[in-house]
Amino acid sequence: MTTTIRTRVAIIGAGPAGLLLSHLLAKAGIESIVIDQRSRDEIESTIRAGILEQGTVEILESRGASSRVRRVGSRHDGIELRFAGEGHRIDFPSLVGRSVWLYPQHEVLKDLIAARLTEGQDLRFGVTAERVEDAASDRPRVIATDADGAPLVIEADFVVGADGSRSVARAAVTGSSSGGYFREYPFAWFGILCEAPPSAEELIYSNSPDGFALVSQRSATVQRMYFQCDRDADTQAYSEAELWDALQKRVPGTTLKEGPIFQRDVLRFRSFVAHELLRGRVALIGDAAHTVPPTGAKGMNLAVADVLILERALRALLLENDDRLIAAFPEHALKRIWKAQHFSWWMTSMLHVAPDASDFDRRRQLGELRSVVESEAGSTYLAEAYTGWPLETAG
Repeated sequence: MTTTIRTRVAIIGAGPAGLLLSHLLAKAGIESIVIDQRSRDEIESTIRAGILEQGTVEILESRGASSRVRRVGSRHDGIELRFAGEGHRIDFPSLVGRSVWLYPQHEVLKDLIAARLTEGQDLRFGVTAERVEDAASDRPRVIATDADGAPLVIEADFVVGADGSRSVARAAVTGSSSGGYFREYPFAWFGILCEAPPSAEELIYSNSPDGFALVSQRSATVQRMYFQCDRDADTQAYSEAELWDALQKRVPGTTLKEGPIFQRDVLRFRSFVAHELLRGRVALIGDAAHTVPPTGAKGMNLAVADVLILERALRALLLENDDRLIAAFPEHALKRIWKAQHFSWWMTSMLHVAPDASDFDRRRQLGELRSVVESEAGSTYLAEAYTGWPLETAG
């Protein structure tokens, strides 16, 4: 037997975008249902990147979505660009008066899930969305199966696809699950999680003749590091000693603090922007709408920016019957999305060694890096983009 439920906003995906949207809608008195095919434990335990722009931190704190982000998170006032055997610090506060926070995504999700459940949010884990129907009508529907495998239909005034890069909702908006502007890069990151103290106080982005490396962090005892690799690299092809040698070779001048490696993965680099972000009463946000290479730390922050624009539009539509902001949602969101795409591409191309790079390409790349670190204007652009452009918070 099919169960049919009714809500004002049906949100597919209990990631940062979907949960924050439900939180802000509730503050405005707009009911929503959030579904996700994953379990709560899976969502809260999957360790992912977590560099938060200052604006993201301020939103999470001021809107009551997280009370731990400043208390548990770690403020970073800069990053180090390393190339030609030397390190160059980009000082964010002195350049743009802002900082970033290291606060892993799974911690953000723990905060959001706890906040939503405390306030009575209808949050359903283990529910798999199969498709979205009637997008062009005033009563779109999510066709799903519940945690027991029984058919479930959610009728709503509006449906939001916040269900990640393999979005089910995307087909209802663009006409195809893969409909969008796409670029795949000719390299990947080999990532490790290890039990060790931090090797540096701030993140190190290192360009070396052997390829890129990133020295990052997750906590006081767990560290995340990456090095550039082939897209088809085998995670089991390296011994632990070989992994540490590969990383250390690419960050000369810093002695890495080694520890047991408990996770390995290969992260392919893709840039994607959906052809359309809105059709009728179905919209896409977060990774369902766009993905960026992780070099610029824009993924989760860009999702938060989407949410703020869409939440304003939904308030106008559902509380005031004013559809002007929802019609303008794609145009407003895409301005920031394409700026983030450019910044992420720029950081990626400046720091990585392309497989077909010539001697000219290598020397040009070093000239570009020097133009950034030896120019206040160049360093300011990097600091401004990395710490985040102003968010649309009015209204």
